[in-house]
Amino acid sequence: MSTAISLPLTFIMGATLGLFSPVFAQSFPPVVKQKVEAAQKQVKTIGMEEYRKLVENPGTALIVDVREPHEYAAGHVPGAINVPRGVLEFKIWSHLGFPANTEMDRPLILQCQSGNRASLAAQSLQDLGFTQTTAVVMSLDDWQKAGNPFVK
Repeated sequence: MSTAISLPLTFIMGATLGLFSPVFAQSFPPVVKQKVEAAQKQVKTIGMEEYRKLVENPGTALIVDVREPHEYAAGHVPGAINVPRGVLEFKIWSHLGFPANTEMDRPLILQCQSGNRASLAAQSLQDLGFTQTTAVVMSLDDWQKAGNPFVK
């Protein structure tokens, strides 16, 4: 590849990848942080220790990874199903017995990369009438570094 082509291509790839870096993910207006904090006050939240206990005892709750499909495919907590936050209100029903016997009181544990999307997702499901939604507020990177179960 010529230098004339490779430099613009390198720039484009770098700029594109930069949009999805953790640094950019934290670059949002204060109102977003306020919205997440408000959601966390309205829903039950747990950290890594409580989450580990739930993961080690499958069947006690439905673990829902609300990250995007490509994030889930890159690695996830065993037993977690993937229902991205953007379609959660539409796709969760098939996992909860709709339409015959919808389990509105089934414990739902929502997890993402940091707890932000999970908190907003838990609030959204609570608003729909689900009574036992919990958001996991922790770093998924820290989860892996601590040697917790993770499937790649």
